[in-house]
Amino acid sequence: MRYYLTIIGLLLVMTSNVMAQTPKTKTMENKQYETATFGAGCFWCVEAVFQRLKGVQKVASGYANGDIDNPTYRQVCSGLTGFAEVAQITFDPEVISFEQLLEVFWHSHNPTTLNRQGNDKGTQYRSGIYYHNATQKEIAEASLKRTDASGLWEAPIVTEIEPLRNYYVAEDYHQNYYNDNSNQPYCSFIIAPKIKKLHEEYGHLLKEEME
Repeated sequence: MRYYLTIIGLLLVMTSNVMAQTPKTKTMENKQYETATFGAGCFWCVEAVFQRLKGVQKVASGYANGDIDNPTYRQVCSGLTGFAEVAQITFDPEVISFEQLLEVFWHSHNPTTLNRQGNDKGTQYRSGIYYHNATQKEIAEASLKRTDASGLWEAPIVTEIEPLRNYYVAEDYHQNYYNDNSNQPYCSFIIAPKIKKLHEEYGHLLKEEME
């Protein structure tokens, strides 16, 4: 009898453990992430900023809305392909919203300079929000209008809001660029100040390890 009770007890414990683990596993499997695609000058800058936000799962530098297939960095830099340098952001909307991403977007670059961010000049450096669905379009347009009226920038915002027609991930050496090359002059003089500003203005949105 003791033997059977022991077996039954073990089965109950095993069943209890399985039941306790199932909801967590199911939650992870059913996690719904969303994607945003922003152009705000050099994609190294955009990637570095959004990598630091809580709820952001992945950021990939790439090229969006151009006229050829499988562009190379050299081709895009020519300014003749129609592509914009962008960061494609995978995020958890339960942690950070598309509206919050846009708020950081408006503050992390100058959206009033056409085809230019600082000394980076050319159509590939244009400011753009490339929406993935009608909801993102509506939110982006309202956000632009609200930001323009707020006086955040003295000049009118020239950011284009367009559907994402195509996207190609950039070469491997462009990925995680700032984190891997923080002592490089461009990173020190251009990207580091953006990161400092992010910490000052949006510390509450930073991942714990990035605070």
